[in-house]
Amino acid sequence: MTPEEVGARLVALLAPVEVTPSVSGGQRFARATVDVPPASWLAAVRAARDDTELACDFFDWLSAVDELADGFDVVAHLWSTRLRHGVLLRTRLPRGAATVASVVDVYPGAAWHERETHEMFGIDFAGHGELRPLLLPPEFEGHPLRKEFVLASRVAKPWPGAKEPGESEAGGGRRPIRPPGVPAPGEWGTTPTPAGAGGVGEGPRGGTPARPAGDRPARPAPGARPARTPRPAADNDGPAPTDQAAPGPAADDDGPDHDGGTT
Repeated sequence: MTPEEVGARLVALLAPVEVTPSVSGGQRFARATVDVPPASWLAAVRAARDDTELACDFFDWLSAVDELADGFDVVAHLWSTRLRHGVLLRTRLPRGAATVASVVDVYPGAAWHERETHEMFGIDFAGHGELRPLLLPPEFEGHPLRKEFVLASRVAKPWPGAKEPGESEAGGGRRPIRPPGVPAPGEWGTTPTPAGAGGVGEGPRGGTPARPAGDRPARPAPGARPARTPRPAADNDGPAPTDQAAPGPAADDDGPDHDGGTT
């Protein structure tokens, strides 16, 4: 069946309920997308599975989308392993009453997905019966995938990596930037003993205590370089260069005679 035929079939099965069919993007991977009211959510999922022309026997995934003032969209993707077509079922829940029927009785594999969606978006699935924490610790407060959820790390301290190096308020330069809350090396704990070093060290993990920050030598200012010590001239560097040519023979010296003597 084509995506258009899948959508039309669901419209016929759910009549007289008002259902809106459409086709998602993706060219040859396009899917029939059927929007149903929340009260018909469970009936639409069951019809997609039990109808012989649809036969969506495989539950793929379920999640939600935060549409802010418009509420939440709950979306489920179902697939027919025999007929090789799929359908996206979607329903919109009001923000103040985000509750929809659970489909665990139709597809037991939806239990994990409904727990995650409940945890991340705060959507209740009536009839699930086991919406306990799945990914977050029990003491966690809030729903991280809601768009109004504020990341605490961004409130506590501005993230220095938000700007180009040199433009950040945390300072310039291209030196490595530590994440917020991570101490600099040598400011806490102990330094482990290097491999092959003698002794077991003094720290609790077999290391030596870290050197206090005040004992470290001051780092030179950027761009400042220590003056170079002039190198002494060595005696074996060779003769000093000169611009004068070596003196030639005296003017009155006629040189050697033809017979090898001198005058």
